[in-house]
Amino acid sequence: MKKPSRVGNLLQSGIILSAVGFLAGLGNYAFQAIIGRELPKGEFSLVNNTLGFATFLALPLAMATTAITHYIARFNFSGDDSRLLGLLAGCRKFLFRLTIAGSVLAVLLVKPLSAFFHFPRTSLMLVALLCVLAGLWSGFATALCQGLSWFKRLALIGFLAMVLRLTFCGIVVVKFPVAETAVLASVFMLLSNVVLLFWRKDLGRQAEPASPWNREFVQFLIVSAACVGGGYFFMQGDQLVSQRFPSPVDRDAYSAAERLAFALPSTVGPLLTVLFTHRSGAHIGNALRDQLKLLGLYAAGLVCGAILLFVLRVLALKAIGKYTPESAAMIAPLALTMTFVGLVQAFAMWALASRWMKISLLYGVLGLVYWLTLLILGKSPMELLQTMPIAAGAAFVILFSVWLVAMRRQKSASQS
Repeated sequence: MKKPSRVGNLLQSGIILSAVGFLAGLGNYAFQAIIGRELPKGEFSLVNNTLGFATFLALPLAMATTAITHYIARFNFSGDDSRLLGLLAGCRKFLFRLTIAGSVLAVLLVKPLSAFFHFPRTSLMLVALLCVLAGLWSGFATALCQGLSWFKRLALIGFLAMVLRLTFCGIVVVKFPVAETAVLASVFMLLSNVVLLFWRKDLGRQAEPASPWNREFVQFLIVSAACVGGGYFFMQGDQLVSQRFPSPVDRDAYSAAERLAFALPSTVGPLLTVLFTHRSGAHIGNALRDQLKLLGLYAAGLVCGAILLFVLRVLALKAIGKYTPESAAMIAPLALTMTFVGLVQAFAMWALASRWMKISLLYGVLGLVYWLTLLILGKSPMELLQTMPIAAGAAFVILFSVWLVAMRRQKSASQS
């Protein structure tokens, strides 16, 4: 009797998560439409930039979470259940303590960083801090789910989050149209993680805690920090740069176009979640071929999405109530940038899951250089948009070239 294909499960999980990711993308689009029409001038960009700022504050825990996800996935695929249960218990303890430390760090940094990036109101930063703390604790649970390959459960959580966010917007934001309530919608949607209580027995199975700390885990923790940091700088670092634009009209126009372009990698991003988890446990043979297929599907989704966005740019901007000739002109360079950024992220996640540490560190360095370049040169929307495609394209060429060399070396090693 033929055994079921693990790769078939991989592709099925990827398709399911991508379908939910597409629905979540539509939900985020509806969220942008609500705040774009309801909030006063300048508040629209303030909401999106505040959410990006909250993600920035949560970076330390995201870095550790990626390392833990990889480590759990490795033993999940190996079939060593006793080791897996002990590791789950040990990682749960470590991640709990790290979440507390991350919460304290966010409290200490929120005021000086908000002043540097020109966020105007203390009340908004308090809401941002609440968003960070809620996000840290929801990440505590979802990291364990991803490591265990619970992709369908993660898809359910993502769908519920979208529904909760829109419900909050339709009731609260419409009645109280300020940036603070719109940011609170992203706090409210994290209640979707409560459904994990239905599987608390699976997460809480008794075992003797096994410490994840060894040389390999420490190395991977360092590299994960570079990889996750690079991902943020490439994907969302421009939001913090745009918050420093002097004109609220420019900020709103840029934020509208940027959010539409950001939807490109975020919509097909679930494919990377599946690819990362699967490649963490399997590297060669049939697994490699199907992982390449998944990578190709991801790249095709990026390119097709960019073309579609460019064609429908006027309609898309009008739907969120933010169409201007200036914002429409921003779509093309932003879509090109996000296509490059999405591809760079895919190669970086592949390298991270493959334990190609030098490539992952290179990705982190490239992300930091990219963001600092934008911060120095992006004083206005025109200057920022002239810089982004060139900088992102250069990063793509560098990382893709190094990735190809690594792939050829791996192929030669497996044949010898």
